[in-house]
Amino acid sequence: MSLKLQKRLAASVKKCGEGRIWLDPNEASEISMANSRFNIRKLIKDGLIIRKAVKMHSRSRVRKNLAAKRKGRHTGLGKRRGTREARMPSKILWMRRQRVLRRLLRKYRQAKKIDKHLYHYFYRHAKGNTYKNKRVLVESIHKMKAERMKAKALAEQSEARKEKAKAKKLKKAAKKEDILRQQAESTK
Repeated sequence: MSLKLQKRLAASVKKCGEGRIWLDPNEASEISMANSRFNIRKLIKDGLIIRKAVKMHSRSRVRKNLAAKRKGRHTGLGKRRGTREARMPSKILWMRRQRVLRRLLRKYRQAKKIDKHLYHYFYRHAKGNTYKNKRVLVESIHKMKAERMKAKALAEQSEARKEKAKAKKLKKAAKKEDILRQQAESTK
């Protein structure tokens, strides 16, 4: 006995495909009597016709594989389809590096850690591929600042020395003049 009609009607009533309709094999004779949607609804209510749950499509294996990939597994030469450039373009790496370095320089300039001249110097050098990462740039900034401070201190020291020598010279000249004046007075 064919239950094709009942399956079709049940699928229509339950708004799903015929594959998801389950007809109770023990009650086949009773189900075959139902030839209208009204009767089908009654059978559904009684539990002789059921809409099966959607089959599960598990992602657990996918998650497990992705976790392994994050650790660096399954990424050998045999798993690579694109060229190195296609997989991670060097231009994107360059852009990322430039943005990181320029952001740091802007931050330093705003915080008054470097003046506009130093900013310009390091900006141009960053564009010229001098610094491979942020750490190297920060180190070179510190080095440059230390050099500048040292040069400034030396300049100040030499200036102070010059001033001291000048003052000494003036004092000596004044003393000499004084002695000469005294000698001139004593001869009179």
